[in-house]
Amino acid sequence: MQKFILLSFLIIIINGIKAQTTITGKVTDKKGEKIIGANVYFKDTYEGVSTNVDGKFSIKTNLSGKQILMVSFIGYKTYNKELNLNGINLNLSIILKESSNQLDAVVITAGSFEASDEKKTVVLKPLDIVTTAGGLADIAGAINTLPGTQTVGEEGKLFVRGGDSYETATFIDGMLVESPYGSTMPDMPSRGRFSPFLFSGTVFSSGGYSAEYGQALSSALILKTNDLPDKTISSISLMSVGVGASHTQKWDKTSLSLSADYTDLSPYYALIKQNFDWMETPRGIGSSMIFRQKVNKNGLIKMYSSFSHFNSKLAYPDFNDITQKRDITLINNNAYFNTTYKDILGKKWVSATGLSFSYNLDDTDINNDNLYENNNELQIRYKLTYLLNDEIKIKFGSDFRNKKYKQNYYEFAGDINYISNFYDNLTAGFIETELNINAHFAARAGGRFEYSSLLERSNLAPRLSLAYKTGKKSQVSLAYGIFYQTPQNDYLRFNHNLKFEKALHYILNYQIMKNDRIFRIEAYYKDYSNLIKFDSINCPVPDSYNNLGDGYAKGIDIFWRDNSFEKYDYWISYSYIDTKRDYLNYIKSATPTFVSNHNLSIVYKHFIPKISTQIGFTYTFASGRTYYNPNNTDFLIDKTKSYNDLSFNASYLTNIWDKFTIVYVSVSNILGFENIFGYHYSANPKSDGTFNSFAIKPGSKRFLFLGIFISL
Repeated sequence: MQKFILLSFLIIIINGIKAQTTITGKVTDKKGEKIIGANVYFKDTYEGVSTNVDGKFSIKTNLSGKQILMVSFIGYKTYNKELNLNGINLNLSIILKESSNQLDAVVITAGSFEASDEKKTVVLKPLDIVTTAGGLADIAGAINTLPGTQTVGEEGKLFVRGGDSYETATFIDGMLVESPYGSTMPDMPSRGRFSPFLFSGTVFSSGGYSAEYGQALSSALILKTNDLPDKTISSISLMSVGVGASHTQKWDKTSLSLSADYTDLSPYYALIKQNFDWMETPRGIGSSMIFRQKVNKNGLIKMYSSFSHFNSKLAYPDFNDITQKRDITLINNNAYFNTTYKDILGKKWVSATGLSFSYNLDDTDINNDNLYENNNELQIRYKLTYLLNDEIKIKFGSDFRNKKYKQNYYEFAGDINYISNFYDNLTAGFIETELNINAHFAARAGGRFEYSSLLERSNLAPRLSLAYKTGKKSQVSLAYGIFYQTPQNDYLRFNHNLKFEKALHYILNYQIMKNDRIFRIEAYYKDYSNLIKFDSINCPVPDSYNNLGDGYAKGIDIFWRDNSFEKYDYWISYSYIDTKRDYLNYIKSATPTFVSNHNLSIVYKHFIPKISTQIGFTYTFASGRTYYNPNNTDFLIDKTKSYNDLSFNASYLTNIWDKFTIVYVSVSNILGFENIFGYHYSANPKSDGTFNSFAIKPGSKRFLFLGIFISL
């Protein structure tokens, strides 16, 4: 019996050896240049390798019979060849043909910066998001080093080309995120709720974005989550602001990722003196779950959910009399759920379905008063893409959003509850065609339709983008579009008969990419109309709010990056803007308080192999911003001094307990500039008729972050 088992085992081994085939080869382009990192794999299997530094590959496989070998690389058409695997080794010479997405082909770039590994034409890579000094691994922090953005240090959000932060919408896998930033106390910067490590691609559109997206007057931040991970991995994080842990389990066609973190700023604030009078320092917990499932040959389901809870208490100057302080307690609960399913239907159709739900609750006590604000949004989305050929792609789809908002303000002095709420169903549809007419000319044309049940109004927004190749490495692009957005919750809760706010975008862009260097210059003009105006904020009288506001923004953005060096690279961003608005409670057209006419960022990164360390510096400059001074009869004429910041970070790669470890340190404002973001004034004057004020400053002159990230 034992001999029979042994014999059977040997037969299986021998048959396996006979069936094994080795395929070797080299991948080049039509000029014979080797292609490094090309994906070589068998169709509908997980067997594959990448070409080495010589463009060569070798695959050993137990597959037999007729199999299709695929070779793909960014910027080239996918190669496929049917092979008959019978145990006889094969050697192949494979030549890839350039596709319309190649580096030298025309690509629409007006108003768009992309950070991904999927195209050769991107300006940034995903790793740039987390390694930029001063960004503190926050997506908005890194994006703020790009042209078109404004430095608004007390907010920490994206302010783009004269637009307020609410005019920039965040999308995850096509789904709108209702509350992309964490809730904070007055005059304190918030952070994005989502880790940049979740995403394989980031598109920052500073204007003129696709008809696929809506409800953003100025800008769209489009995030694409990762697909199936490469391997099972666990990690722990020890940070100066808290701790975290995560685990990713990968199976053949499935993966599950779990993470949890705890944040407590008490130890940090005990060491670093703060400008704020904290009674309870910020602390909270967060968790997330990511599930991915491969379906059939090409389908992929992604499910993402997160939950966070934060609370803090602060003694803050009273706006009626800033010489007095009032206690503010903030409790925030936030939950987000997103699930998408993408699949290929037939040979030319790509289907994408999405469902998301956002929940955000801010419970704020102001002395004995209480402000309760709850915002929920459900979204359902479907998109179909028809791939007519390599040159023409048509996409169309629709989405439905159900929004429920409630605010309850309790006034202790009068023992009165002021309750306001609204419900809105926003239905939208879009269609857009992308044309690569030839290697020199590309176009994207489409439109978007929206209807709001609350406003009982609809809009139609045409969009058009063109790009023309002016040289082997250069091109010009232009974009035009109309963009709408429903008014903010603070106004809709009182008046349901308002109109959509509206903005027109005109953008002209020139770009040249050569030898890992890129230069971009972009001019734009934005025309605002139907902006909200009111006499007094929080006035419950509906007629106090109208759409008579308007404005404009025009400027020029310049970007230069040199990534041609082996161990270091840098980029420089400069923006000039001229903008004015007559909106909110403005008494005349003026430059908004969040706008700096001049913004400059210089980012430098250097890798030092001898000590396995990458260091980085970011210098940020912003000219002064306007602020309201009731002691001055001229409206919004006063300006702060200019903003300056030099930040530093370093990442040291090492091993702790034989586990791969990154030791990360980041310091903002290392030169100790005295930055002021603006001023607050008492609502009531003193006996002499003047008003007391205090300066809005950072929590501390410098912010220090230290983290140890261990991969188990």
